[in-house]
Parts: sequence; structure tokens; C-alpha cells
Amino acid sequence: MTTLTKPLDIRRTSSVAAMFMGIAVAALLSGCLPGTRRPARGPDRCESIRAIWVTRWDYKTPSDIAKVMDNCRSAGFNTVLFQVRGNGTVFYRSKMEPWADELGGRDPGFDPLAVACREAHSRGLDLHAWINVMPGWHGNNAPTNPRQLYLAHPEWFWYDAAGRRQPLGWYSNLNPCLPEVRRHLVALMREIVGSYPVDGLHLDYIRFPNERSGAYPPGAAVPDYPRDLRTLALFKRATGRTPQAAPRQWDAWRTENVTRIVRDIRAMMRKVNPRAKLSAAVGASPKEAKRRYFQDSRRWVADGLLDAVYPMNYSHDATTFNKRLRNWSDMRLPIPVVVGVMSDKRGGSVVVEQISRTVKRTGHFAVFAYNSLFERLDRSGRPIRNQQSASRAALRKQVIPHVRRLAAARLRPSLVSSR
Repeated sequence: MTTLTKPLDIRRTSSVAAMFMGIAVAALLSGCLPGTRRPARGPDRCESIRAIWVTRWDYKTPSDIAKVMDNCRSAGFNTVLFQVRGNGTVFYRSKMEPWADELGGRDPGFDPLAVACREAHSRGLDLHAWINVMPGWHGNNAPTNPRQLYLAHPEWFWYDAAGRRQPLGWYSNLNPCLPEVRRHLVALMREIVGSYPVDGLHLDYIRFPNERSGAYPPGAAVPDYPRDLRTLALFKRATGRTPQAAPRQWDAWRTENVTRIVRDIRAMMRKVNPRAKLSAAVGASPKEAKRRYFQDSRRWVADGLLDAVYPMNYSHDATTFNKRLRNWSDMRLPIPVVVGVMSDKRGGSVVVEQISRTVKRTGHFAVFAYNSLFERLDRSGRPIRNQQSASRAALRKQVIPHVRRLAAARLRPSLVSSR
């Protein structure tokens, strides 16, 4: 197995001694010395994070969730990012948003998030509730449940300069420039951290999801959302300008409104459940994510708003992947950088190599996603075989032994090279 610690420069004995002394002091202060008692569950605060995303389509019953946690644990992962909100509908008993259509749009007779917490913790796994923040609906047709935000609060969604609502066909998104939308999202997060023993919240789509999709006519530009009269009035009040007259201020203001949500969630969590961690899935290129999607992840880290950041480094190309990885590792951030590795439609050797490179530079990794490694189950609990089953089996054969080896090594990021 490749050595993951940085070779020492033995030419300067005093420097080496000073470095070891620094590591020992840091380890002592953080409780990371060998033999330190570990918590009853989950990774300790010094152990490498080995995370996996479990999507909202990967479970329908309590036994499904138990099987998911069995698979995650036996595969060597220690952190499960468990999706409980996809598009303005949820997978827990909420007073604010309706049940997900994936569960029939009604109470399924159990609480998936409560079951997930119990099953994860009983296996020593950390459980982080994964939330798609901005999406308020998804699909080609409008919802039928009048409680769904798309119908209950149409004014909360995106409109273009002509007053046309964002077309159906992909995610229909909430407008973070509106104070009432931000309040709703923070209250929704409070509902989770205040009612469930989650180890953290994991924010996804915490940006403007304004990329092109099949919802827009071919060749047509994606409108510069949101241009509804209320949003324009709020921008005018804040800056005295219009988007046309001050495009850079317009972008900066939209970026700040996304950041306000993160800041407000952070403040709420400190009051309601200060032990729960806040993390976010972010663009692999921070500069590009800020320019295109108004997501300022570097500021979130600098301002102490996150406990971990998950850059989604999903490129198949080795050169692109490694460049993005270097950019993040070279930042030397004070929080874990848990780089996301795509396992869907990838050869096992590619996934193993990307995990290895990621661990060598940052000490942590996350795999997207559970359903590219494991089969979903039918109502009787049997695996659902399909055309991708053979590729999943091949992927498991290579990836899982590698993750297990990393788990057995119990790597600690403070001793992992970032060069």
C-alpha cells in the first residue's frame, strides 16, 4: 500500500525535531494521541472522513434503511450523507413541507430520518441529513398537493424579466433573495436539528441552480433570474441601482443572499444543537462556482460558517481532477476538505485512483453515490437486478476492498501530506 505520510527531510535535524514536537502538541491538545478513547460511534474528530451519499431513491422501508447502513458500514465508510429533502418535499415528519412523492406523498407509517439515525448510530456511523436547499419542485408537471411550495407560495420561485415563471422540466428553484424564503429554509433546518439526533446537516444545491437543462428551448439563453418586481425592489433599496445599470453589484448581491442562508443556518444550529456539524457540497472550482452560481464557498470557510466542505470533483479526466484537487489541498483550510469522487459510470480502477489521490492530499473523501455500488431493494427486500448490476458488482470488487483498507489504517489527516 502506498505510504501516505510525507517523507522527512533528514538534512535538518532541528527542523525535524521541531516538526515532531508540533505534531505531538497538536495531537495532545486535540485528543489524537494513540490510545485516546474514541466516541461510541462515528469517526473521532481526528480520523479521516470516509463518506458516502445515499440518495432519496435508495430506500422506501425501514428494512431498506437498515440494509443501507449495513452495506455502508461493512464497506468501510464511517459517515453517511442521507438525503431527506430533494425538491420541497421531505422524508421525515415535518410540519412545514409535505411528504415526498417517492414515499407516495403521505406518511409511510415510519419516519425515515428517525430510522436512519437509529440504524446508523447502532453501527457506529455518523448520520448527516442531506438537504437540497434551493430546489422547490422537480419534474415536467406541477405538484398536486396544495401544501407543496410550488402551489402554496408561487411568489417564492424564479421569474424572468417578462414575468414568466421558470419553466417546468428540471428543478424549479426558490428565490434566496427573498427574506421569507430564507426564513423558511432556516426554519426547515431547525426542524431537523431540533427534533432528530443527527450528527450534522449537509447542504446541497446551496447556490443558484441556473445551468442549462432540458426545461429551456434549444438555443435560448437561460434568463438572468430572478427579475420579479419584489426582488428588483429589494435590490434597488439595498444599492440604489438596477441590475442593468450595475451588473457586478447585482451578482454580488445575489451571492450575498446565498451566503446569508448559510450564515443564518449556522447561527440557528449554534443555538439549537451546537454539537451538530454543518457541511456543504460545493463546486470543484470555487472561482467558477462563485462567478456562475453565486456560491462563495471560500468565504463560508473564512467566516467560520462550515465545519467541513465537500468539493464535488466529478471529472473523469485525470488532469482536470488532479488540478482541482491540488487547488483545494493547497488552500490549507482549517476544516476538513472532503473531496467528492464520482463512482457512477466509472471503472473501478479510476475510482480507486481518485480516492487514493484525494486521501493522500486531504485525508478525507466522499463517494457519489451509494446506488452506483449497491443494488436497490424491492418490497420483499431482494436486490433489483438490471442492466447496471454487472457494472456495480465490478465496481464493488475493486472499490470496497480499497475503502476497507483505508478504514483499517485509521488515517489521521494531521499526518497526511498535503503536497
